[in-house]
Amino acid sequence: MGEIKSTLELAMERTKKFAISEKEKEEIKQKEVLQKATSLFHRYREGHLSLNEILKEIEKMEKKTAATVKELLLSQWIDALSLGEGDERILKGIESLKQRNINEVKKQFHHLLSQYQREKEKVKEEVRVQFTKDLRRDGIYGSAVEPKLEGGELWKKENEKLDLSYKAKLGEIKEQLRVL
Repeated sequence: MGEIKSTLELAMERTKKFAISEKEKEEIKQKEVLQKATSLFHRYREGHLSLNEILKEIEKMEKKTAATVKELLLSQWIDALSLGEGDERILKGIESLKQRNINEVKKQFHHLLSQYQREKEKVKEEVRVQFTKDLRRDGIYGSAVEPKLEGGELWKKENEKLDLSYKAKLGEIKEQLRVL
């Protein structure tokens, strides 16, 4: 006589051919680890998670996963350093995960940032003067005239030139952080 099978047994028979290989399992695990690291990165950067909470999260993980998350977080934090903001939170996070003093690199970064901001203000003033001269030449002048710099072609060109020169220096600082 025929055997009566439960729904579970029937489902198990059908899914046997859909078994996941070890390689696929590893890929899924890597994606999950990357998502976890990216989530921690964003939550920390936006101020929704403290450094201590991140360290506690990492401690809860299996040793290999924790090492990978640390590596990914470090890489993401270093990549996120920019000339637009101070990034003090990110520097603290890097220092904590590296478990070493990075004061010398911090000084270099802050010096570069202040140099960049001074240079940017200088360029902004030069462009403002040029715009004002151009407007005056066209018969537009007076105390109410305030040139809009950000939309102008000259501003974009000068700003790009400045950014390029300082991004190379920022890249050197990022590289120093990676090899520490």
